[in-house]
Amino acid sequence: MNKNDLVAVVADKAGLSKADSTSAVDSVFDAITDSLSGGGEVRLVGFGTFSVSQRRASEGRNPRTGERIQIPASKQPKFKAGKGLKDAVNK
Repeated sequence: MNKNDLVAVVADKAGLSKADSTSAVDSVFDAITDSLSGGGEVRLVGFGTFSVSQRRASEGRNPRTGERIQIPASKQPKFKAGKGLKDAVNK
């Protein structure tokens, strides 16, 4: 399922126009992104938790040349599925 498919399903299930459901889906994605970029987390009970984790700087190798390279520290978004989602997938 891609974003257009998701918009179509939301429009169908909520009885909204495609324009309204596109706006709703974009708003949800923006809210999650804003919360994570601000250092917070988003907990959706029964669905899962979006959070940010820190990745330390490390040293790697260029696979083509074997040359050592420095990989900078970064923040990584993470998602941990909740019990409701896990149960629904494992039916």
